[in-house]
Amino acid sequence: MLSSRSHSVRVQRLLTQCSRRGLKDLVVPPSSHKPIVSYGPPGRSAVSGHVATVFGCTGFLGRYLVAKLAKNGTQVIVPYRDADEARHLKPMGDLGQVVHMEWDIRNEDQIAECLRHSDIVYNLVGRDYETKNFTYNDVNAAGAGRIAKVAAQWNVPRLVHVSHLNTSHQSTSKFYRTKAEGEDLVKEAFPNATIVRPSIMFGYEDKLLNNIAIWSIWWKLNHGQTKIRPVHVLDVAQALANLEGVPALPKTLHLPGPSALTFNYLIDLVSAVTYNDIGKGPAIPKRIALALAAAGQKLYWPTLSPDEVERRYMDDKDVPGDWEEVGVVPDEIENHALTYLRRYRSADNFVRPLVLPSRDSSEYQVAQ
Repeated sequence: MLSSRSHSVRVQRLLTQCSRRGLKDLVVPPSSHKPIVSYGPPGRSAVSGHVATVFGCTGFLGRYLVAKLAKNGTQVIVPYRDADEARHLKPMGDLGQVVHMEWDIRNEDQIAECLRHSDIVYNLVGRDYETKNFTYNDVNAAGAGRIAKVAAQWNVPRLVHVSHLNTSHQSTSKFYRTKAEGEDLVKEAFPNATIVRPSIMFGYEDKLLNNIAIWSIWWKLNHGQTKIRPVHVLDVAQALANLEGVPALPKTLHLPGPSALTFNYLIDLVSAVTYNDIGKGPAIPKRIALALAAAGQKLYWPTLSPDEVERRYMDDKDVPGDWEEVGVVPDEIENHALTYLRRYRSADNFVRPLVLPSRDSSEYQVAQ
């Protein structure tokens, strides 16, 4: 009994020591002069003092960013359009640390309510296909500019805008062009914004490895020779989370994957991991693929939009990554392929060893 009591006293003393505040726990951003005070031991139950708004939190990248921010004790505002799509975000942080707020990208008053108490705002909102309610311009350009304008009006210290590696005003893809227009509007309204350009991401719910495992024929466009630089979604989320604790970076950061890989290589990679021969079949000509995509978009929810067909013929930009500035080392796709693709194996093949295709094969034309 005495031993248990003494142990309890030691634990209480340790918690008291960890809860003491010092000058190092106080940060005053020069742009807002609002004090940020951290409290408690590092971890999920601590209070980092930061308040972050993550627009696009219900998307592929957003959920991982919210998890990493909340794990560090940051209070996260999670704007949502559909409450059911944001339910899974609530347990990512401690009690009261993940705050749900309804919003509409066309409503500036709702945007202001979501960001006016935050010291950093992340805009992850994007649209890679058009619908009758939202065009590329509505979301990627006008929506991005509107968020930046409201953030500037409310003197938010930091704005991080997530764009795309292949953003260009001269692109034949409307998606990439509107992303470039969105960057211009963001910089115009919020000159000190940090623009982040990741390449296509892979992970549990991705549209890369999962779609190749199911619809490999759509990835053989351009005879599978298109080169992309896939990046792990957790690496991008960690890079964005790290921006919270560093001085403002009013610049553009490129976050491509460590290697350029052809679609042919990725198809063979998925085949090798799943033990399913998915690489067979002819390549569909571009004009037929565009016609099928346009018809599918009119008849039902698109599996592939015409603009995405156009993007399947475009190599990722060959630009160096800025990973050192965000303190992250990007991982290769082969190191995680089994984790995300094992579920596509049959019961007979579920525990079979992993044998990866060689990148040295000339048929892949892999650029290192």
